[in-house]
Amino acid sequence: MGTAEGRARTPAAAGTDPVGDPYLRTRFALPARPATFLRRQRLVVHLNEALRTPLTVVNGAAGAGKTLLAADWAAGLRLPVAWLTVEAGDQRPGVFWAYVFESLRVCEARAGGAAGAPADAGGVGRGLLSSLAAELDARDRPVVLVLDEWERMVCAEVHEQVEFVLHHAGQGLRLVLVTRTEPLLPLHRYRAADELTEIRGAELSFTPEEAGELLRLHGLRLPEPATAALVDRTRGWAAGLRLSALAARESTDPEQYLKRFEADHSTVADFLLGEVLKGRTEEEQDLLLRVSVLDRFCPDLADALTLRTDAGSLLAGLHRDNAFIERLGHSWYRLHPLFREILRAHLRERLPGVEPELHLRAARWLRRSGFLPETLAHGAAGGDFDLAAGALVDDLAIGQLFTGLGSEGLAQLFTGMGPKAASPASELVRAAGALARRDLGHGLDRLRRAQDQLSDAEDSPGLAAARLSCTLLEALAARLTGCPPRAEQAAATAEELRRDLPDHLLEEHPELTCLLMTHVGSARLWEGRFDDARAVLARAAEACGGSATVLPRAESMGHLALIDYLSGWLGQAERRALAAVSEAERAGLPRPPGAGLGRLVLAAVAVDRQELDRARVLLDETALLPAREHDPVPTAARALALSRLLLDDGETHAAAEAAGPFVSAAVTSPWAESHAAVVRSAACLADARPDEAVRLLDGVPGDQPVCAVEAAAIQVAAGRPRAAAELLGTVRAEGRTGPAVSVGAALARARAAQESGDTANARRLVARALLDARRERLRRPFLRTGDWIKPLLATASLHELAEGWLLPGRPRGTGRPARPVPDQAPLVPVELSARERDVLRRLARLMTTEEIAADLYVSVNTVKTHLKSAYRKLAVNRRSDAVHRARELGQL
Repeated sequence: MGTAEGRARTPAAAGTDPVGDPYLRTRFALPARPATFLRRQRLVVHLNEALRTPLTVVNGAAGAGKTLLAADWAAGLRLPVAWLTVEAGDQRPGVFWAYVFESLRVCEARAGGAAGAPADAGGVGRGLLSSLAAELDARDRPVVLVLDEWERMVCAEVHEQVEFVLHHAGQGLRLVLVTRTEPLLPLHRYRAADELTEIRGAELSFTPEEAGELLRLHGLRLPEPATAALVDRTRGWAAGLRLSALAARESTDPEQYLKRFEADHSTVADFLLGEVLKGRTEEEQDLLLRVSVLDRFCPDLADALTLRTDAGSLLAGLHRDNAFIERLGHSWYRLHPLFREILRAHLRERLPGVEPELHLRAARWLRRSGFLPETLAHGAAGGDFDLAAGALVDDLAIGQLFTGLGSEGLAQLFTGMGPKAASPASELVRAAGALARRDLGHGLDRLRRAQDQLSDAEDSPGLAAARLSCTLLEALAARLTGCPPRAEQAAATAEELRRDLPDHLLEEHPELTCLLMTHVGSARLWEGRFDDARAVLARAAEACGGSATVLPRAESMGHLALIDYLSGWLGQAERRALAAVSEAERAGLPRPPGAGLGRLVLAAVAVDRQELDRARVLLDETALLPAREHDPVPTAARALALSRLLLDDGETHAAAEAAGPFVSAAVTSPWAESHAAVVRSAACLADARPDEAVRLLDGVPGDQPVCAVEAAAIQVAAGRPRAAAELLGTVRAEGRTGPAVSVGAALARARAAQESGDTANARRLVARALLDARRERLRRPFLRTGDWIKPLLATASLHELAEGWLLPGRPRGTGRPARPVPDQAPLVPVELSARERDVLRRLARLMTTEEIAADLYVSVNTVKTHLKSAYRKLAVNRRSDAVHRARELGQL
């Protein structure tokens, strides 16, 4: 947890869990065996059977000695042992598996370069679990994973995931569950296959002989009948025996004291409170009752709850006397969970109404000491949401409500916030929660209230942090409402406010900067300012590092992929989109970030390559996201991909309906409007309404090259070749557009040439289009051209360029297909440089790259550069194809 003097570690730092908190190392440590611990060899021998079965269950009541038994056994193993103490907060799958991955890393059971751990507290992807299972299955020696206090895990999804990993890990994993309850695993199957080792409550019970040894370790020597009677009354329960020994040794006549012990006493709580606490001083009892509201505590924090200054000595004495207090290191302690639960119940009875105040005292101390997560939890538990919201905003942590890393749990803390919480920070938290849910009405209303309060506020240490948090929400609101000027203003304001904040605070929360840049980049993209958007999004992707910024990074990469696609670069768009999706999956995110922009781009690319089944699958995946998603860019991207897919399926009416982005934006998006117009126009043309198709193209500008060349193709098909030529003349490529633009333009001109009788020119233009499209596997423009292109593709040279990727390849084993129509004129020539021809001549002689470099007195990298250029010009990917193609074109 850190020291009382230091601040909470940044979520972006190495060694943090998905919520951004430092991993609690005590959860990975084998619990220390006290001096009074008794090793019971019969149980150790039985537990050794765990080394031959995949699953072992140590199941017994609280205080049965399960944990110490497993810890003592594990300490003697020669195999790597990963220990994890499960906590109630592990119900979110991402948190649980992050701790499992870290426990495996701590015991050095994972190889370097293994798959990363989950970054989203709310879930974990199946791919990450598969990677873990495969990694374990490949081990030479199994790793023993002990999950202590497994009864705390009530999430059925986590149980299913554990079963999945155990099943597929083969002989590489030995899982030991230490639990009070029956695990939600198919134990009957493991029993039937003799793959289960079980130690149950009856076996955990102390025998009279073992109980006698335990009592002697506590300084008590009782006659055998008295010991047997105690075992009978406690049913051999380890905690009961130990508690009895602790209480009895304070008596002048331990044997008589134990005889008075009632076997049918109402509850263990009565025994603990009435017998164990009775021997403690009033100060010790008060201390124990008050710290029972804390998961862990140090003397200073305990003093803040008791309003005294004696916690240090009292805690040391209680720990020394084994009074159910565990030392965590660095002067931090925690209560035994059962003891803590009983004490909290007794606190409510003895000091009714004091629990909320204790939470608030803890929150104030934790806030001063820099422990943000605990501050938020105790502030909310104490009902002071102004305090909790103030801590979140002052720490610049409001961005964590949007990163997906624990955002669900963080938002849950504030669900009980009522109208009494009216500070600017509380309004900002309300606004952030609403905007995160895409509830623009409530979000904008709360944001305005916060802004009004902040404008009237006097200067204070937290004012700059609140105003910077406000700019983040302003930028998000601008993005969601499609208002780029508002986003730019927010970014400018944020830059000014950063000067008033300490560097360490900004460094601790990189997600705020990454989110801000992503929002600005998205707004610029919506406005059609691709270069400006690319610049800020690239910076965001580079700046986002660490688990806290996985989602902003993935979202920035998704936006960059969309810019590539809208510029005509299918291959580059696909690579970026795959990287965005991979970034999320590598972190174990079960859902794509935002609106799944990476998957939407992949769907659009699949449509252009006429991989329509793949496009449908990708669109179906994004359709599973919340229906209330209100984000102009991904909404328009989905409309683009879906409408083009429907158009290619022949569903023209549905395509026209799907073409609109269906968002209310302050600024019209030129690319969204242009793509919608082109799809609607193409639908009209397919329905034999050419005049209406042409009319719909009036708003398509030349500064949207991909749309302009598609519009030109429609103009030619509608009998308007002059209008098409004029539109193509306005296209502003400026060297930034990709093959989708050059291919579309070449085909539009080729059709116009073909219909005017200039077949030779049409063939050259189609050849150029085929060369440009071949590497990108860009099929859609050719398949939507109509019948005019078929005779051209039947010629030998064009058929060969199209064969295998656009047209069916040669059937294997059946000889060559029917000979296509001979060419009537040569293809447009490919111009190779002299040095490229030199390299290809040596390739023809089967020389290696190194041999060519030596022969030409150049570097190997220079040879590779020439080869790459030659491959591009010849539209090939292999050496033999390059030589063959160059000879065919007369270049060698």
